[in-house]
Amino acid sequence: MPKGLTDLLAQAISDIYWTDERIGKYGEKLTERKLNLINLFGRKGKTLKNIYIPKENGETSEIDLVYITAKGIFVLESKNYSGWIFGDAESHYWTSCLPNKTKNRFYNPLKQNCTHIKWLSSYMSQFSSIRIPMYSVIVFSERCELKKVPDDSKAVIICKRDSLYRKIRKIWDTLPDIFSERDIEATYNILMRLTNVSDAQKQAHIDSVNKRAHGNTPAEKPAASISPVNNTAQQTAASNSTAPPVCPRCGSPLLLRTAKKGENAGNQFYGCSSFPKCRYTNNIEKRKDTP
Repeated sequence: MPKGLTDLLAQAISDIYWTDERIGKYGEKLTERKLNLINLFGRKGKTLKNIYIPKENGETSEIDLVYITAKGIFVLESKNYSGWIFGDAESHYWTSCLPNKTKNRFYNPLKQNCTHIKWLSSYMSQFSSIRIPMYSVIVFSERCELKKVPDDSKAVIICKRDSLYRKIRKIWDTLPDIFSERDIEATYNILMRLTNVSDAQKQAHIDSVNKRAHGNTPAEKPAASISPVNNTAQQTAASNSTAPPVCPRCGSPLLLRTAKKGENAGNQFYGCSSFPKCRYTNNIEKRKDTP
């Protein structure tokens, strides 16, 4: 039956409003709601959306969602596509095939999230004395069918939004607790700062992505692989790094300082970078008396 004028007008308005960006943001919001449902069932964590991680070249890497838990950080890439989804771990692009035979290509989300985790891990290394376990989660819309995609692994989950809770619950009890509630709060506070970016910074990120997509800049090389870091040997090695710890009170970086006055003059200590708002200190080295 042919569409009437009202139907055509409604469709036109819908096409104008539902841009790719709005569709993506809406999908991220729905995924965030699923994560909040996980919290209701006792597996508590804190979520953040649209985090702009600084990179070495001055650009940023935008992460859709993170879920900070006692198990580590789940890094989520939200894909709000319809139709049949085809892709593998090695291909540069995946494909969405609609019933009308329209095909849409999009960058391999496994490689995309691998790069996100690479920069997030690098950024967090300056605040944590251990490498934080990070898990890649690729979340698709309920409207699609994952026709041919890689199987899940311990470090990577690929699922539709309606099975997100079940997928995380399945691996939750197999993972060791890494973070205390205080650690979760501190990590949340650190990453929260990276969500408050200016419109100019957001536009710079979009321009950078568009240039790379059109071949004007070299494609970024993702990390070779993703693997959760939760064994004692790796954590011990990481704990010997010189990365400054995080303030347990407010989540700000701790800075190495030397006392200049009083009976502790000459002694080194870590002091909160938010001083005088936060006055947390931690002595790390006593002065050696000279003979």
